[in-house]
Amino acid sequence: MGLLDGKVALITGASRGIGKAIALQYAAEGADIAFTDLVVNADTVAAIEALGHRVKAYVSDASSFDAAHAVVEQILADFGRIDILVNNAGITRDTLMLRMTEQQWDDVLNINLKSAFNFTHAVTPVMARQRGGSIINLSSVVGEAGNAGQCNYSASKAGLIGLAKSIAKEMGPRGIRANCIAPGFILSDMTAAMPEEVRAAWIKTIPLRRGGTVEEVAKVALFLASDLASYVSGQVINVCGGMAC
Repeated sequence: MGLLDGKVALITGASRGIGKAIALQYAAEGADIAFTDLVVNADTVAAIEALGHRVKAYVSDASSFDAAHAVVEQILADFGRIDILVNNAGITRDTLMLRMTEQQWDDVLNINLKSAFNFTHAVTPVMARQRGGSIINLSSVVGEAGNAGQCNYSASKAGLIGLAKSIAKEMGPRGIRANCIAPGFILSDMTAAMPEEVRAAWIKTIPLRRGGTVEEVAKVALFLASDLASYVSGQVINVCGGMAC
């Protein structure tokens, strides 16, 4: 018996990185997986299929309100229900405020925050009819503390926290829980692109003296999606090795 037997999970931006790790963790615990991305990675689909559960990938722009609603309707037609939504789609366009362009601001807010609104807006009526569901937003420690050179990213991740807390209050009476995960320095394609000296400086700020793994984030996402967290809503769980203490 898996923790998510009989559940259907929708994960945005799940072709790689944290989203892919969450999809694999959920499938390993019994969930069927629907995931979206701008470009679908066939290896991700194959890896989930190998775990013996249904999976379908949808090419979709999460920042588009209409596209998000259309893909949710298609997922309902394909799977019949949606029990878990993970708003994971995200990008960075890092630079100092004095150099930031309007386009850099808009790109990050649209992909990171507006996409979560789009999918939450589309999925909450479904979950309300089902009288239950779990919504998980992938925020960041910089959404709580801010970070120089990431005003756009920090603002988007802070917005995800406010969104989750508000949905928890609005939709709690319908049995819908909403929470945030705030990863710290996680070893991924995004952090791999950083200069080595920048990565080393980040790791010095972490009490555990290492970066986290995408699998460690996925385990917290599993907890929040499962009945183990049946009385947990409106919360932010830091996965940061003590960095945000």
